[in-house]
Amino acid sequence: MVASITPHALRNLISTFMVDYQARPDIRDWWRPPLLVTARADDRFDILSTIAADNHLLPFELLPDAETVIVFFIPFQQSLGKENADGQFPCRNWALAYEATNELIGLMADKIAAYLVDRGFQVAQTPATHNFDPKKLVARWSHKHLAFVSGLGRFGINAQMITPAGCAGRLGSLVTNAVIADSPLVDDDELCLHKRGEACLACVSRCPVQAVAESGIDRQRCWDRLIFNRTRLDALAGMQDSTHVCGKCVVDLPCSANG
Repeated sequence: MVASITPHALRNLISTFMVDYQARPDIRDWWRPPLLVTARADDRFDILSTIAADNHLLPFELLPDAETVIVFFIPFQQSLGKENADGQFPCRNWALAYEATNELIGLMADKIAAYLVDRGFQVAQTPATHNFDPKKLVARWSHKHLAFVSGLGRFGINAQMITPAGCAGRLGSLVTNAVIADSPLVDDDELCLHKRGEACLACVSRCPVQAVAESGIDRQRCWDRLIFNRTRLDALAGMQDSTHVCGKCVVDLPCSANG
């Protein structure tokens, strides 16, 4: 007989894991406490082919008997965002935090997976980053869109996921055949000030290459900037080939940290 799993148990699991991880002497203090939601893998996810990519994978395509999608968010420390806000190019610490967070996402996903497997369930997951179509520049398994459907946050004008902990951070997700109740953190309300009818659009003015507009994101212009940063900036010398960073449109905003 398999054990039942609750969202509360998973949230406690990753919170404890995060505290222990940050206590290691070789780990820098990049992050704030993580968030996690669970959502039943039902027909709500059918919308992914419309709002994300026409070939976006559905939960059952990762795990045939998928019952639940788990999405988590690791927010950055506000001090890191403030450091990256200066100038037209990302600071080295932003890139280092990006690489460290990719590793952390993998470790956190593995921790959740091990917890579920130990209790008799199956799990499937994808990488934290670079699981996208290089021509369309759209992910076939978009953590952001999964977060939206699952109730972890709402999209801002910057096309980033605004969560109760802000938009400056990284996402990870898993699929499991464990039946876990829905546990959204946001309802239908918008978290973007502009979408709520308030004056803002700070993310538009923050983009150094005008890739962010009220009408949408110029993905190619954004991607070209990331490639330039990775290949041309001395500040990013020696970084991993997959470290494509900027972050200007998620820092120094009212929604960067949400308190």
